[in-house]
Amino acid sequence: MNPSGAGNSTSNSNEHAERFTLLRPLLFTIAYEILGTATESDDVLQESYLRWAEVDLETVRDTKAFLAQLVTRQALNALRAQSRRREEYVGPWLPEPLLLTAGVTGDASADVVLAESVSMAMLVVLETLTPDERAVFVLREVFGFSHDEIAVAIDKSTSAVRQMAHRAREHVQSRRKRFEPVDLDESNRVTEEFLTAAATGDMDGLLALLAPDAVYTADSGGKASAARRPVVGAQKVAAMLVGLFRAGERVPGLAFERITCNGEPAVMIRSDAGMEGSSPSRSSTARSPTSTRCAIRTS
Repeated sequence: MNPSGAGNSTSNSNEHAERFTLLRPLLFTIAYEILGTATESDDVLQESYLRWAEVDLETVRDTKAFLAQLVTRQALNALRAQSRRREEYVGPWLPEPLLLTAGVTGDASADVVLAESVSMAMLVVLETLTPDERAVFVLREVFGFSHDEIAVAIDKSTSAVRQMAHRAREHVQSRRKRFEPVDLDESNRVTEEFLTAAATGDMDGLLALLAPDAVYTADSGGKASAARRPVVGAQKVAAMLVGLFRAGERVPGLAFERITCNGEPAVMIRSDAGMEGSSPSRSSTARSPTSTRCAIRTS
């Protein structure tokens, strides 16, 4: 045995771990914005770390750029595999929300860099981009990586990356929400009014909170019962919500809970079958293996 060699190996292992841990919030957010799912983002980080642990640190000049490129490649591979699975799924597809639980060690949501870039509204827009465009937009517009660094990450020329960045930026700007975000206190107040109106069957109250063109979208992941087509129009959405809350009075074990997802107030509906969620703003909520994710777009 070579004690000296063993010591060097342990030292290198520790340095790999320290560098990766320091950048984990950034790396998780990159993966999450590209994939739109926290579960697969965590898998991508685990796979990326195994690859990173084999890298000779003396060859790494910029740890942040190197790890961002590594995670981006793994996330794109996962996204393409995910796209193949989606072809077999019938119904709308929504990003997987991050249920924020304060003080929970190991919770994936603790690793996310919270910003508008991880709001459900932005994630839904990013779903409309191609995989490469999505990666380019996230790395360039959200985290400020250079076109040259992104080109290495996605194995494209710098000129191609510039073109994709321009297309993606225009696409996102044309589809992003048209209103200024309100503060958290106002969002919480609206959510409370939303819950009260839905729970008491107050149609007028719900209609006052919903835009005329409100859309309710549900994503079951193929594992729970959910509407396969969006419900369009404030009147229909309000009636559907009132019916859902009335069902809660008849179904044992059905409970409605206020939560926070992606930095925004939301509602989780718990039952023996799993979890279903909705929010009175452009967002959706938490899921489990048998959950239904829902989004209510209100403007």
